Amino acid sequence: MNDILSSLSTAASGMKAQGARLRYVSENIANADTPGYRRKIAPFEAAVEAGRDTGEVRIGALQLDQTALPKVFDPAHPMADGTGHYEASNVDIMIELADAREAQRSYEANLKMFDQTRQMTQGLLALLKR
Repeated sequence: MNDILSSLSTAASGMKAQGARLRYVSENIANADTPGYRRKIAPFEAAVEAGRDTGEVRIGALQLDQTALPKVFDPAHPMADGTGHYEASNVDIMIELADAREAQRSYEANLKMFDQTRQMTQGLLALLKR
C-alpha cells in the first residue's frame, strides 16, 4: 500500500510543480511588453525528506533570466535615456509558448499516472472484496 501512496504523491508533486511553472510562464507572457522586465525561470529540484530522496519534485527558488535586456530606440518613450534608448523585456514569446506546451504535457502525463494508480487501487480493492 505504501508504493501506491508513494506513486500518488509523486504524480501529485509533478502536477503541482508544473502548475507553478505554468503560472511563471503566464506571468512572463503578460509582461512581455513591460520595459525592464526579466523573464522568470522555475527550476525543479528533487524533494528530500529526512536526508533521503522521496522521488518527488518541487519548484526551487525563483530565478530571473540574467540575459541582457535589449535596447530599444524610442526617444518619445518616458523611460528613454539621453540617447533615446530604453531597456525592453527579455521575454521571448516563442520560448514561453514552448515552455507552456511542455509544462501542459508534463502535467497531463502526471495526471494520467495518478489516474492509472487510482484505477489499479480500485482493481485491487475489487479483488480483495471477492
